[in-house]
Amino acid sequence: MNHLKNIRLRRSAPLLLALLSALAAPLAHGALPIYDFVVKNVYPHDPDAFTQGLFISKGVLYESTGLPGRSSVRKVELKTGKVLMKTDIAAQYFGEGITEFNDEIVGLTWTSQVGFVFDKASLKMKQTFSYAGEGWGLASDGKHILMSDGTAFIRTLKPGTLEELKRVQVTAEGKPLDRLNELEWVDGELYANVWGADVIARIDPESGKVVGWIDLTGLLKAEWKDGHTVDVLNGIAYDKQQRKLYVTGKLWPKMFEIALVKRK
Repeated sequence: MNHLKNIRLRRSAPLLLALLSALAAPLAHGALPIYDFVVKNVYPHDPDAFTQGLFISKGVLYESTGLPGRSSVRKVELKTGKVLMKTDIAAQYFGEGITEFNDEIVGLTWTSQVGFVFDKASLKMKQTFSYAGEGWGLASDGKHILMSDGTAFIRTLKPGTLEELKRVQVTAEGKPLDRLNELEWVDGELYANVWGADVIARIDPESGKVVGWIDLTGLLKAEWKDGHTVDVLNGIAYDKQQRKLYVTGKLWPKMFEIALVKRK
């Protein structure tokens, strides 16, 4: 286990036990659908990017990275992995998830309780805002901003003021599902990485119920690691115009376009 994983392990204790408990019911009894994947395309990804947030807008990939002194918000050319534009975040902050709303990018930090708003075109910082607790992931349904904080709750934030409007608890087979991390809005569902596991939860945003699992076990094959030390799966981007789904991870040298196949 490398030092980057040790940073995240401070967030929660018995990870494997909790995940096994959360996943046991759907896997054992088939109560919730499970989706496997087919890799459609593989693209380069910056192996030094500790990926925290990801989204696609008009064919351009936007990414946030973490770690103190290495946090940034960037525009990336999807098919080449080339960083087109980047804004570094002050060294005292551990950057977290991002999402777009109108012509702005909203971003979080892990434990500083400080968020940032960037101009989407220039990536220049426009303002800061504050929130209680930790910041993990962000997404937008087009009307509101949705936020994860490492617990089983998803917060709804009001655009503009970023004030919290409500919280919904995410449950899987009636049990709270915590460690919800990077978020993405996909055709009316909220997709969430479960930190430390190779799964994505598909969530009904109104009820908070998990309606399906995406099992990404074995996605990053040994030959695609290119000798790099990698961290956990984290990063979901959905191109709603092209209806394409992309995933990556922290320090992964590859970005994957995948298609989902329902497990029989």
